[in-house]
Formats: sequence, structure tokens, C-alpha cells
Amino acid sequence: MNAAFHLIYLACATGFVVGLHMMNSPATARRGNQVSAAAMAVAVGTTVVLLVRAGSVRPVGWLMLAAGAAVGGAAGLYAARTVAMTAMPQLVSVFNAVGGGAAALLAVDDLLRSGGAPVAAALDILIGAVTFSGSLVAAGKLQGWVPSQPIVFPGARALNVVLGVAFLGGGGWLVADPHNRPALVVLAVAALAFGVTMVLPIGGADMPVVISLLNAFTGTAVAMAGFVLGNPVLIIAGALVGASGGILTKLMADAMNRSIPSIIVGGFGTGDSAAPIAGPGGASVRAVAADDVAIQLAYAGKVIIVPGYGLAAAQAQHELAELADLLERRGVEVSYAIHPVAGRMPGHMNVLLAEANVPYPLLREMDDVNPEFARTDVALVIGANDVTNPAARRPGNPVSGMPILDVDQAHSVIVIKRSMGHGYAGIDNELYTNAKTGMYFADAKKGLAALTSAVKTLVG
Repeated sequence: MNAAFHLIYLACATGFVVGLHMMNSPATARRGNQVSAAAMAVAVGTTVVLLVRAGSVRPVGWLMLAAGAAVGGAAGLYAARTVAMTAMPQLVSVFNAVGGGAAALLAVDDLLRSGGAPVAAALDILIGAVTFSGSLVAAGKLQGWVPSQPIVFPGARALNVVLGVAFLGGGGWLVADPHNRPALVVLAVAALAFGVTMVLPIGGADMPVVISLLNAFTGTAVAMAGFVLGNPVLIIAGALVGASGGILTKLMADAMNRSIPSIIVGGFGTGDSAAPIAGPGGASVRAVAADDVAIQLAYAGKVIIVPGYGLAAAQAQHELAELADLLERRGVEVSYAIHPVAGRMPGHMNVLLAEANVPYPLLREMDDVNPEFARTDVALVIGANDVTNPAARRPGNPVSGMPILDVDQAHSVIVIKRSMGHGYAGIDNELYTNAKTGMYFADAKKGLAALTSAVKTLVG
């Protein structure tokens, strides 16, 4: 490869870095995505030119490359345009699986052909296979095909130890003898099985962190594939994804006040559950109607909206934006409190609200907005559960120590929810029986539309 191609690859890598930096802010995230995509397109085109110059690909190979690009591109375009925002976490998990699996297959092919970089190839197969199977299980949990509660069977942790020994032994054997196919099979099968047994015991409450962690694994596997193929673009792109995913995983774990090892061990959260309209332990709740809520909102001076997964599940972001816009036109100060792990993936609420053209400056991070609840007239909670539970301030329960949004400090709290169902942590939310809390039992989309209509009627 001559200097010109090295320079092109370097320019592509620079485009990745610039694009990633632009994604730090929603105001420039779309452009950052475009810059990164353009850089990747140039990198792929450059690689194709190099293959043509080398003359090493036969006509059948070119046909397979074209077919793969067409099928993959069509599938990606279809998914991006048709998958609902509520299913975006599942889609990200599937993309993680595809990336990890593709990287592992590249290493397998290289070992079967030449075995020139056995250490990188063994690491690539290990990380890629764990990512592939683990991401599929995570997607299944999010979609409801696999129970979202922790699945722990007798001997599960002992099996993990056995699998760990197996893939380490298989990897060492493969490094010593790169052309040994039994060693390759042992490594791949043990890694695939470990991915399944690693994610099964992890509860739904930890899914945002797991998605981020598996994304970091995908990037690392791609970087290893770059070392196997001697391709600097793959190394840089994979390293960027791995590093950013690792940082995000640490931030998400900190936001839940949990360590990454404790999340991997699993056992936290029972998954979504429905419940009758009744308070925990027989405690009473105060149900309110749309007209009651409309009066509070219309005559409030300051309202903080707390979105959660219920908002995404109902696809109610546009109704929420309409209600907030109506209140702002009446002079009400409106802002949104965003918990780092609200929803089912990092940034889920930010993306959801951006889709409804909610101005980014109105989205407030937890540490920034918490001091403002005490001077807030109404905190409007829409489908958020564990991240608003005051039980987190006390020891001895599944959410103990988790930083929460201090909505109970507001003068009045309105919770829009279909029922008294639990969140992923599987415990009752003490906010719902607070004397200042009114429970507006409704689907978020229909409920917000009714509130908007009631406010319009009230103010003429």
C-alpha cells in the first residue's frame, strides 16, 4: 500500500474522530453521523480500489461482495426507516451482534487461510463470539422473547467458570498452533456459550448498561480484526467504538451506583410487570382526572417533565411536545429532567424528544435539574418508575444508593401511568403513595392528548 492510500485512510480516521466529537451535542449529532458515514464510505471505496489493484479477488468473490453489500445496505436502510423508537434498543443489540459476529468470522477465515496473526485472531474470535451471542440474548430480553428477569439456574456460575477455562485453553492452544481446527472449534463454541450464560442472569434494570458494554465489545472485536487484516481504518474505528463504549458503560454504571462487575454477575431487576390500580402494601393512592391535572398545569409557574420508558412505549413524544408548547405560550417555565438510565438504552429519552423537535436546551441532566424541584410547582412524571423512587435513599432494597430524580421535592407531583405496575427493579415506587402525588391512570399518548385538550378548554 503506497503513501497515497495511507493518507486516505488517515483522513478517514480523522473523519471518524471529528464525527464522534460532533455527536457530543444533539445540535451537531446529525452532522457528526453524516461525517462519520461519509468517512466510512470513502474507506470502503479505498479498500475496493486496493483489491482491484492487487487482482486477488476472483469474479465469484466480487459477486459475493456486491451481493453482501446490497443485502446489508438494504437491511440497514429498511431497519433505520421502519423500526419504531421503542424498538431502537433491540436494533442496537442486533447491530452489536452483527458487528461482533462479522469480526469473529474475519479472524476465522484468516486462521484457516494463513494464521499470520494468531494472538489477535484468537482475541477477535473470543470477543466477537461473546458479543454475538450475548447481544442476541439482550435483544431477546428487550423484545420480550426471552424473560427480562434474571435467569439463574443451578450451577450457572460454575458453568461460567468452566466455559472461561475452555475458551482460555482453546485460545492458548490456537495461538500455539494457528492451523489447529479443534482448538478453533473449542474457542468459538466456548465463547458463544459464555455470551449466552453471561447475559441470561442480568436483569432488565441493567439492560442500558449491558447494551453499552456489548457495544464496547463490538468495537474491540473490530479493532482486533483490523490487526488480523493489517487494516488501519478498522483498528482506529474499532478502538474509537470500544473506548467510547467503555467510557459510556462506566458513566451508566455510576448513574445507577453499581459497579460493572456487579452488573455482569447479574441478578438485579425483575422486568416490566403490570399491577392493579392499588397502592403498595394496601396504601392508598390519589387518583386524579384530566381536568384536575389541567388546572394545575395551566396555572403553574414552573413545570418539570420527567419522561420514562412509558412515554416511548406509547409513542407519545409528539403529544408531550404539543402540551409543553401550549404551556410555554401561557408563560409557564417548562423543562425536562433526563435521568442517565431512563428508557432502555443510553440517550433513549434524548433521541425520543429530539424526534418531536423538543429544543435541546430544555433537556436538563439529573445533577443539574435536581436542585430545581424544590421550587417547582408541578413535576409531571410520564412512565418513569425506578428513577423516581424515593426508596433509593434508604438501604436494604434493590435500588438503594441509585441516584434518582428528586421529583418528590416538587410542590405537586402528577404521574401518568397505566397502572401501579413495577419498574425493572421489581419493587413498589413509594412516590405513588406520597400525599402530594396524583396518579393519572392512562396510556401516555391518550392521556397527554386529553390534558392538552383540557388545558385548551380551560384557557379558552
